[in-house]
Amino acid sequence: MATILPAQCRAGRALLDWTQTKLATEAGLDAATVNAFERRKKNLTEDSLLRIQQALEAKGVIFLNSGSPGVRLRPEAARPPR
Repeated sequence: MATILPAQCRAGRALLDWTQTKLATEAGLDAATVNAFERRKKNLTEDSLLRIQQALEAKGVIFLNSGSPGVRLRPEAARPPR
């Protein structure tokens, strides 16, 4: 069951340096859907939330939902310094 928040979605994208369009493509959704979710303008279906969560998790994002929700990257997924 997907339980991600819009702020977690934005933070996960930031960790991966992904645009909303990139996330939408990876999740098989429309970019407008991702944008509306992140701006809290649209409640997504469970399926759409799960697609977003799985796309981010596949690239190393870990969702932290106990206490204070957040995100982090798996150590092996961290980008090397530029």
